[in-house]
Amino acid sequence: MTDTDLIPVFDGHNDTLLRLYQSKEADVEKLFIEGTPGGHIDLPRARKGGFAGGMFAIFPPPVEKSKRSAVPPAPSDNEPLPPELPQADAITSTIGMASILFRLERAGALTVCRSAGDVRDAMAKGSIAAVFHIEGVEAIDPELAMLDVLHAAGLRSLGIVWSRPNAFGNGVPFRFPSSPDTGPGLTDAGKALVQACNKLRIMIDLSHLNEKGFRDVAALSDAPLVATHSNVHAICGHSRNLTDWQLGAIRESGGMVGLNFATGFLREDGRMNADTSLDIMVRHIDSLLQALGEDGVGLGSDFDGAMIPAVIGDVAGLPKLIDALAARGFGRALIEKIAYRNWLNVLERTIG
Repeated sequence: MTDTDLIPVFDGHNDTLLRLYQSKEADVEKLFIEGTPGGHIDLPRARKGGFAGGMFAIFPPPVEKSKRSAVPPAPSDNEPLPPELPQADAITSTIGMASILFRLERAGALTVCRSAGDVRDAMAKGSIAAVFHIEGVEAIDPELAMLDVLHAAGLRSLGIVWSRPNAFGNGVPFRFPSSPDTGPGLTDAGKALVQACNKLRIMIDLSHLNEKGFRDVAALSDAPLVATHSNVHAICGHSRNLTDWQLGAIRESGGMVGLNFATGFLREDGRMNADTSLDIMVRHIDSLLQALGEDGVGLGSDFDGAMIPAVIGDVAGLPKLIDALAARGFGRALIEKIAYRNWLNVLERTIG
């Protein structure tokens, strides 16, 4: 036991709703509440790991007929972008996953939070604080009618793109080594989406967005710049990671970055390999702290959406990373900022 054992974690990104949606189980509430051998997050393991909540992503997966996995099995220096996803397919899966989120809430498994105050209240009550997030807005029409509907339902955070083009912009391919400068920026519809999100107080997630799109958001948005699950390009030269100038723009805006646990975005060789140490995770956090300051760094695990280090394993393994930070000499106050306080602060300044 250490003095870090009880530190809660609010996490910037998970794909648990996608895992439950693809399970085809009729009773996903039972699957989540009672636990399952597969995946990374369920209620018993969340409680064991101190998982207090996070951004619960809705990611419209590639259609099965494309015969392409969401993430390629090995890095490539010429990996192409996945094909665009038809809006009808995206609407079907987006609504399906949103339904699961609200079914979990009705079952008492979590609380859907529409403000930072809601997150604090849920955490104080011991309920998982879930922020409704969309990763890749293919379900939203360029006229933004669906945005209004989803916002009314509770949407408070979105990533304009996943790693494929859509009506609003372009993502980065899963390319290593590569800079994130891989294509054109936001479309006119994408720029209008940024402005609409500012008005509605929907947080914009820059993870998966290419460099020119990032610049467009930085120029247009009046909110803190946030990358919920990205790492340091200078350590791992993957197109998904953030360059020095991107980190500088995030710091200047008062934004933050959540450390992605995906091994392919952590390792210097860019490979997905579960035999990845806590040391490289701490190295990325150290680098993020240097670039962003103590108020700009959090966690964005990508649980249920990526291969993570075996030493972490699943959400129950979060205390191992917390203990590794303590062993590196991080004080409790700083660890609490990284674990949850910085996310609460940036949510206060984005969604309210």
